[in-house]
Amino acid sequence: MDDAQETRAQALSELREHLADALARSRLTKVQLAGLAGLSRSTVQKVFSSSAAAPAAESLVAVGRALRLKEPEVAELLRLRRLAVQPPPPAMRASGPGKSISEWDPHDLEVHPAGPAGRGLDRRELPTYVVRSHDRILSDIVHEAADGHSKLVVLSGSSSTGKTRACWEAVQSLADENWRLWHPFDPTRADAALEDLKRVQACTVVWLNDAQHYFGDPSLGEQIAAAVHGLLTDPDRSPTLVLGTLWDEYVTQYTGPPKVGAYDPHSRVRELLAGRILPVPEAFDRQALRDATALAEGGDQLLADALMRTGADGRVAQDLAGAPELLMRYEHGTPPVRAVVEAAMDARRLGVGMHLPRVFLADAAIDYVSDLDVGHLTDGWQDLAFTALAEPVHGKQAPLRPLKARPRLRPPSSNTPQNRTGGSSAESVLRLADYLEEHGRKRFPLCPPASFWHAAYTHLAGPDDLNELAQAAERRVRLEWASHLRLRAAQVGHPVALEAMALRLEEGGDRERAETVARAAVGIASANASALLRMAILREKAGDTQRAEDLYRLALDIEDMPRTSLISSTLGSPENSLLGHLVATRFEARDLTSAEALAVQAAEAGDTGPLATLATLLMATLMRTGEMAEDWGMTLRVTESELQALMDSFVFVGQKLDEYGSDQEDLLEEALWQDATSPDGDDGAEALYRQAAAAGDSTALLRLAALRAGIGDQDGAETWYRRAADAGVDVDGISSLVQRWPHGLDPDGTPTPAWDPPTITLGSPQAE
Repeated sequence: MDDAQETRAQALSELREHLADALARSRLTKVQLAGLAGLSRSTVQKVFSSSAAAPAAESLVAVGRALRLKEPEVAELLRLRRLAVQPPPPAMRASGPGKSISEWDPHDLEVHPAGPAGRGLDRRELPTYVVRSHDRILSDIVHEAADGHSKLVVLSGSSSTGKTRACWEAVQSLADENWRLWHPFDPTRADAALEDLKRVQACTVVWLNDAQHYFGDPSLGEQIAAAVHGLLTDPDRSPTLVLGTLWDEYVTQYTGPPKVGAYDPHSRVRELLAGRILPVPEAFDRQALRDATALAEGGDQLLADALMRTGADGRVAQDLAGAPELLMRYEHGTPPVRAVVEAAMDARRLGVGMHLPRVFLADAAIDYVSDLDVGHLTDGWQDLAFTALAEPVHGKQAPLRPLKARPRLRPPSSNTPQNRTGGSSAESVLRLADYLEEHGRKRFPLCPPASFWHAAYTHLAGPDDLNELAQAAERRVRLEWASHLRLRAAQVGHPVALEAMALRLEEGGDRERAETVARAAVGIASANASALLRMAILREKAGDTQRAEDLYRLALDIEDMPRTSLISSTLGSPENSLLGHLVATRFEARDLTSAEALAVQAAEAGDTGPLATLATLLMATLMRTGEMAEDWGMTLRVTESELQALMDSFVFVGQKLDEYGSDQEDLLEEALWQDATSPDGDDGAEALYRQAAAAGDSTALLRLAALRAGIGDQDGAETWYRRAADAGVDVDGISSLVQRWPHGLDPDGTPTPAWDPPTITLGSPQAE
């Protein structure tokens, strides 16, 4: 025994002598002492046992106070304890296996990397560590080891729950105290452990990650367990810390009761692990998720990305561990594997749902394979690719995993036969890993090849999927595919696709079929009458005022349609709302009574826009009573009775604006008067309009533009729309007024042929 070991032994022996003398003087039994000290009997027994390690400082203080020792005496006990647990000199530690903790890279200890690889072969960074409930228990165990007590703890849990990272974070507190870390792995883990466990010195962490490679070895596992037990109970090599990790299934295998009468292959392992298993939860709890969110908001992008992908399920550790390997599977996969993944990536980024039909991906992938690699494809190449992509990586993730449909369980019914074995299997569908889906967003400049669009048209049946792809094809100038996909979406009843079809038919002059399709769209989505509204606008522009009003009223009368969705429609500014159009239509038909009633109806529902529209039209007409009143829909001069009706109506509308309006409406009314009396424009009117906008009427400038348009001044209307845009007013309504897009072109630059939709049966797919 060297001098340092002798000093430690002498200090521990002297400590025990002081305790024995104090116990004798107190005339207490150890059982009584345990009660007074608030400690367990076994803890008190170890405090006095000559074969046990030095007691914890807290236990020593509790025993000293229970023995009524004075403070100087308790301080002396603590001094002796410090001598007993002082670490051996560096020269002695260097003789044992391992190296300083600070010299280790966590990835060399099998901590899973997270996030994309750095430049070249640089190590990947680790996200900021989120402390969880098991970390606090592990920290206490590590502190006990630092305090002089040899400890063993094995973290258990399923794949990639953060077990190894937790061990790495826990030993960082020992790095500052010059502890060593030994990871036995050469020539094999089991051989290295059994060979060198006897050489481990004090202040060493024995790193048994994936401990099944040690304790589960069929020939050496029991011997390794015995050697670890010997290390933990050897006072000359105390303190040491043995850290291990195990999957739950191995814990069950090693600690389960042996079969009666059968050979017990894990008796020593079972004894060693008893009371030393620390479970690691499958998912982050609420507090851990809150902490992770705070770190993400503080700038940790790895955590931010993982939280975005995992949502509230809490499987953050699994996502971080599996992400790099998922990317590697894709980037280093065979050409068929990459082709299938890229087809799935494009499907998700263009709007297809999470459940991707396998038959769709199989057909879509062919054009993703290069011309050079196509010649090397063998029969069944798609099946081989799907099999490879279904193999899981860390965290039970797979690049493209099959989804198993849950059985639909319904109450038994006398009208339907019982099926105890379950129905027929659903169509085989797959789900792309969230990390690969996110990575696939980087492909946004790329347009999918022809096989993708053909497979979508042939195999996809979801209305939303087809409509999303139709829009995506249109944005990428794949206009023919867009037309075909939109037709398919309409066949299976997507309201937006039906609306687009109705408008195309309307523009093509087939009004009867257009109305039929528009009514079908409304029947599918009763809260969306935009097809009827847009068709009404087209009819109005074409001069069919009566039919336009009929379509407006048809939309207004849709059953269960919310009133506010009509009054404040999505067609643009309040001037373009449904009731605003109806007001203008009735005004042009010289039906002032109906126009007033509709405007008041809108105001009662909270929208004074139609009232302002009517006021604009009335003023524009009143200011031109001496001219031809063509802007009122007439080719005759205004008669005195008509003039009186206009004035009475204007007074009535002004009163209603006062009743339902506000200060903004007063500003608007004054601006309208000033501008109407100065047809060429007036700075005062403009200022008042800007005041109205600043006071909260965000449509004041748009109303003036509408006024100019109403009196035939299209150039003035565009000017005011531009001023509105400059003032920060929402000018979404401009698109319906000044939309002048060029005719679409195919990718080769040739004009797109006219779209002539075939006859279809609404609500059901057309036979191919």
